[in-house]
Amino acid sequence: MLDVRELMEEIDKSLHSERRVRDHESEASSTPAHDGSTGVLDELLLAAERALHLPTQPASRWHRAGVSPRTARILELGGYAIIFLLVIGWSWTIVVTAAGGTTPDGTPIGAIATAATSSDAPNAAYLTDASLRAITGELRGASGKLRARVTPVGAPLEADSLPADAHLQLEAPGTSATAAPPRAGIWRVAVAVGNAIKPISDFNVISMRPRADKRNGRVGLYFLGSWPGESGGRVAAPRAAPADRYRPPSGFIEVTPQNADTKVSEHFKLRDFLTHDQANVWPKYLVLELRTIDKLELVLTDLASRGIDVSGVKVMSGFRTPQYNAGGGNTAGRAGLSRHMYGDAADVYIDSNGNGVMDDLNHDGKITIADSRVVQDAVDRVEKAHPELVGGTGVYPAAAGHGPFIHIDTRGYRARWLGGPGGG
Repeated sequence: MLDVRELMEEIDKSLHSERRVRDHESEASSTPAHDGSTGVLDELLLAAERALHLPTQPASRWHRAGVSPRTARILELGGYAIIFLLVIGWSWTIVVTAAGGTTPDGTPIGAIATAATSSDAPNAAYLTDASLRAITGELRGASGKLRARVTPVGAPLEADSLPADAHLQLEAPGTSATAAPPRAGIWRVAVAVGNAIKPISDFNVISMRPRADKRNGRVGLYFLGSWPGESGGRVAAPRAAPADRYRPPSGFIEVTPQNADTKVSEHFKLRDFLTHDQANVWPKYLVLELRTIDKLELVLTDLASRGIDVSGVKVMSGFRTPQYNAGGGNTAGRAGLSRHMYGDAADVYIDSNGNGVMDDLNHDGKITIADSRVVQDAVDRVEKAHPELVGGTGVYPAAAGHGPFIHIDTRGYRARWLGGPGGG
């Protein structure tokens, strides 16, 4: 097969031969040739050369235009596979929705399908677990580890971080969705946007029984007693205390055997803070300030950042009813205005090895009050970073029936003390 250049040379020779023949014939006949005939032939020659010019062979197959038949077949089969998977997935969604199925985090498949076909779908697109954590971040406290909000009956749950087109709704077993709890109990929380509803699986609203439900020192069969100043008398509160810290509580959390394990934070449950009396009386009633739970979680986070295993944190004493604080158990060392009565104090210790007493936190080979001071150092660091959580801290040595422990509260002003073997 001739090269392009060789082909053009053959064409050029043929055209020049033809030109010489025509010139000879013109001279013989005495008829002159047309002006410019040679220029036209040159232009035709140039056009032919351009038309017949072929690109050079590509250096590799990656530089070649198009795809090979084998590659085209692979792409075709891949396209069929994608279409097949989409059909299977859509069919599965239809079947599970008809059967009332849910996603692993408890979201009804039907709600997702409704949102996907709704005009509100673009607004519902952010309802992922990560976005819900961001939306409810302000409800989770400074520690980010609160799992509940305690409110009076009828108070709506609000979050400033919610988008304008979203709202929080509450629901309890056997009730319909509501914006505010109509009665005392534990309420699940969900974010609603248009037709899409996304439950917040690790957060609850706890609505309290009002203090007005207390009659003769009792709510139902559970005996609470009376708080200082509840009958109108004057309370000799410390001058440094905020005005609201020594007022009688406005309500009580109703705790039943069924809801006692409700988490109030990552490490703590409702039952951890119950008064140690009236074992067979249910429901029990509890006063609990979540700012203290938030502080405890911050202290645990600080300790964990220093390599201390805090998974076994224990609450030795949480809320104490006034009647128990005055005469229940070992009353040695208890204050008449104990912060335990106001639900913002806890005596805790770290027992991650499960032997029933404080762990050796300072690694000196002994279990002493020095281990409680390790926790106190963490409290000091937390209060410095979060002055709104300032409060009292007392370290206590071991005594009959318990090892060393530490008292932590959020009374609103700084207090430090060394306790005796009695209690906090």
